[in-house]
Amino acid sequence: MQKIGAVILAAGGSSRFGQPKQLLPFRGKTLIRTIIDAACEAGCSPVVVVIGSNGETIHPEVAHANVLEVRNTNWQRGIGSSIRSGVQALTDHAPDVQAILLLVCDQPAVNAPFIERLFATREATKKDIVASSYADTAGVPAIFNRSLFKELLAIGDESGAKSIILQNPGRVAQFAFPEGAIDIDTWEDWEELNERSRSERSEGSHT
Repeated sequence: MQKIGAVILAAGGSSRFGQPKQLLPFRGKTLIRTIIDAACEAGCSPVVVVIGSNGETIHPEVAHANVLEVRNTNWQRGIGSSIRSGVQALTDHAPDVQAILLLVCDQPAVNAPFIERLFATREATKKDIVASSYADTAGVPAIFNRSLFKELLAIGDESGAKSIILQNPGRVAQFAFPEGAIDIDTWEDWEELNERSRSERSEGSHT
């Protein structure tokens, strides 16, 4: 198996939320810890976590994990600056890494088995990009082969990884992930997610 690293983007300011959503509790742990554990359990190595806004508050959640913490002091410029920071740190730390998995903190449906299925899709299709498909688009979580590291390092401040995915349609394998559309931007999103989680647990206890 080729060595695949992970970059977790956790630098955003959660401006619409009003507090660091990275630290919201979900099923017994914070969102950031949930995604860190998923990446580590799936065998990603190394795992880089990019923090920026609320860095001092978020740091304790990252410090106890077996990850490389990167501070993006330019996080306000946009997600592209965090992608560049994370990819640079990962390739500096592990120059032999063959691919990078990009993850965000506000997709709570991402877990280790899902990441392993992404890896299997990459192995089966031999495509340079494996992107998650949801809500009529393709985006993160997404795996980028080494041949695309330069493009990731050259990404614009305001651009997300989706821009590279859309520019290279012939190099992309899509993996259906309808739950990827569930992200946490507002309190309403958060309350809806927890209500769904509670009902799922309740149904599970009655079967």
